[in-house]
Order: sequence, then C-alpha cells, then structure tokens
Amino acid sequence: MGTGSLAGQVGLITGAGRGIGREIAIGLAAEGMAVGLLGRTQQTLIDTLKECVRHGSRGVAVTADVCNPGAVREAVRAVERDLGPVDLLVNNAGQVDRAEVPIWETDPVQWWQVVETNLRGPYNLLRHLLPGMVERGRGRVVNLNSGFALRPDGDYTAYATSKGALLQLSDNIADSVGQHGIVVLDISPGAVETEMTAGMPMFHDKKTWGSIPYMVAVTVDAARGRFDALHGRFLHAGRDNLETLASAAEAIRAVDARTLRLRAYGPDDPMG
Repeated sequence: MGTGSLAGQVGLITGAGRGIGREIAIGLAAEGMAVGLLGRTQQTLIDTLKECVRHGSRGVAVTADVCNPGAVREAVRAVERDLGPVDLLVNNAGQVDRAEVPIWETDPVQWWQVVETNLRGPYNLLRHLLPGMVERGRGRVVNLNSGFALRPDGDYTAYATSKGALLQLSDNIADSVGQHGIVVLDISPGAVETEMTAGMPMFHDKKTWGSIPYMVAVTVDAARGRFDALHGRFLHAGRDNLETLASAAEAIRAVDARTLRLRAYGPDDPMG
C-alpha cells in the first residue's frame, strides 16, 4: 500500500474520543501527522490526545457538536490556528438507531438526530474546510460509511438512510472538488466492535468482528494518496481487496462503478 510520509500534514478527525475515530487519530499520529480531534466529550478527547502526543505528534482537542454549524466553524478555526491548514478530513462521528423497530415505531427526535449526525455533520465539516482546500488546490476527505448505505434495512431506517445520503453527497461533490485537487472517498470498515456496534441488537451474538487496526491502516494509506484514483467511490475495508480495486481504478471509472445508480429494468427502460 502507500508509502508516502505524513510528516508535516494535518488531519482533522471527528468522533475522535472513542471507537474507530480514536484509533484512526492515534494511527495517523503514529505516522507523523498532526491531529485535530473533534468530539462532544472533553475527557475522552484529552485521553486520545495524550496517546497521540506519546507518538510525538502535535495535536489539539476541541469539543464541538458536528451538528452545530457555528461550533464546527470555530472548531476548524481553532485546529488550523494551532496546527495549520487541514490536509485530511476524516468524517467519523456517527450515531445509529437505538432500537430495531419499523419506522412507525421510531422515536422521531432520535431518528432525526441520527440523520443529522451522519449527514449534516459531514456537511458542516466540508462546508468549513473545503474553501481552504480549494484555495490550496489539495486535500483529502475520508467519509466513514457503511454497507447499510447500499441495501435497505427496515430496522435501521435512520442509519441506512443517512449513510446512503452521505454516499450520494460524496458522489455529488466529487466532480467539483476533483477539479481543485481534492479527493473524497467513502470507506466502510465493515462490522468492527465498538461501543456503538456492540450495542446493536443485530450483533448481540456476534463472535467474529472485523479488524479496527486494518481500518486504521486503510485510512493511513488513503491519507498517503494510495486510493486517489478511486476518487468519489465506495470502498469496503471489510470485504474488498483494496490492492485489486486500486489496480482496477481506470476500469471502475469507465463503467461508473462503486457509486449509487438507478438500475434499468431492461433495454426499454427510459431511465436506463
């Protein structure tokens, strides 16, 4: 995979106080990247920051709710003031439906909180980081997505809807940001054991989980540019052979694969 140095670069990771976000932040710090850590709980962010600093990395922890545009704007300013311009954005912060129930039994407030966190959160970060990336003509965005984005799930309607919308958002901005040297990737870690996933009833009896260290390594390689040729596409760290995907990038782009598209029912389909 990628071998370029991340020394001198700056990453901003949301949801960095726990779970995958924490491990990604530490993994990037271990490779020499300065890290801006965003989350809602100060103490967990500080704990992550201490681990990053142990690797010799510079870092800053900023408490912010990704759903709050003003808070995100100030957080981005704080990170860039202390560390410099952000080279890599990792949109990791996320929520999931609290109960496996059909949509007519869901809690309306919690349902919308999931959508806000998983879609409005990434938008807020993009809105306040992309202007600088566009001006500099470079940058990378990794959206942590999910296989739920690709298939209907009647028990997790908020999560599946929001992740599908996030993938569509990446698709919609790929051309415009690509013209300015910015790469956006949606990467699913697969079913890895975190506080959030372990609390999902569907995984109650799960014994075998995916590898968080592997997802960290994939993110590090994305930061190095290993998957730039797959700009705008969906990658599944838990299932894909990423070396094969990277090698097939030209063919993937040629047939417009690894994006959400309407499928024609046949040659007579006017939408085909």
